[in-house]
Amino acid sequence: MSQDGNQDYHDIPGTYVFDAEHSRKGYHLNMFCMSLRHADNRDAFKADEAAYLDRYPMTGEQRRAVLDRDWDGLLRLGGNIYYTSKLAATDGINFQELAARMTGVSSEEYRAMMLAGGRPIAGNRSKKEWADG
Repeated sequence: MSQDGNQDYHDIPGTYVFDAEHSRKGYHLNMFCMSLRHADNRDAFKADEAAYLDRYPMTGEQRRAVLDRDWDGLLRLGGNIYYTSKLAATDGINFQELAARMTGVSSEEYRAMMLAGGRPIAGNRSKKEWADG
């Protein structure tokens, strides 16, 4: 923990660590996502997304992120990547394609980046490394 009481990992660029605080924040969002494991729930969601979301007391911002398929926003708002991937799968998006969308590259570019060892560490350790950080 840093001197100001914040977790040090909040400074990692593009990372939302799923800790206890984040879990509490995203509980209802994640329960919605996990409900999509069942075919009947996926069918009900696809038939009327807004009505299906009424079953879960999410924040307005979480609800909007689901409807807009704001993948990064879902994680920022407490979503767990393994749970939110259930929503992506409901839309026919595999995990590689989801990760590519979240990183702003094509699926092929994402695959090549991962095969080459992932993103470079320089500039990705701390927001303090960024010129505007």
